[in-house]
Amino acid sequence: MKIFARFILYTIFRWKIIGSFPKYLKKYVIIVAPHTHWQDFPLGVFIKFAEDLPANYAGKASLFKPPFGFIFKWLGGTPIDRSTSSNTVEAIVNIFNAKENFILSLSPEGTRRKTTAWKTGFYYIAKGANVPIVMVSFDFKNKEVKVAKPYYITDNMENDFNFFYKFFEGIQGKIPGNF
Repeated sequence: MKIFARFILYTIFRWKIIGSFPKYLKKYVIIVAPHTHWQDFPLGVFIKFAEDLPANYAGKASLFKPPFGFIFKWLGGTPIDRSTSSNTVEAIVNIFNAKENFILSLSPEGTRRKTTAWKTGFYYIAKGANVPIVMVSFDFKNKEVKVAKPYYITDNMENDFNFFYKFFEGIQGKIPGNF
C-alpha cells in the first residue's frame, strides 16, 4: 500500500512533503488546515499510507454507517456523534491515556465551510493528554504538504493559537475562499 500511495501522491499528483512526521513520538495530535474540500480526506489518506503514519481520526458518525462505513474504520476512523452533548474531548483524552501509541489527526476548523475561529477541542485534547501538536498544511496552490515540528502547548492559549495561525498564513486550500 505504501508504494502505491507514494506513486499516486508523488508521481501522478505531484505533491511534495516539506518536513517530516516525528517517528520518535508515540503520541501526538495532528492539526490539518485548511479543510476546504472533500478532497482533503483522500489526500490525507494518501499521506498516511505514503509516509507509513499510523494516524487515526474522528469523523461524523454518519460516515461510519453501512454500506461503506467499514472503509472509514479501516482507514483509522472513529465515529463521533456530534448531535449529543457528550464530552468528546474527555473521551479522546481517555483513548490517549489508554494506548501506548496513538496519533490523532483532525481539522481545527471542524468544517469545510469558512469559519471565523477554530474549534478548541484539539487544544484541550493535547493539553489533557499531555501530548504535542504537529501542524500540517495542505497547500493546493503549490501542491505542498508542510509538516511542522512538534509544538508543546503553553499555559497561554492566546499565544499558542497565534503561533498556530502564523504557521498556516498564506496557505491556499482547494477552495481558497473557505479559509
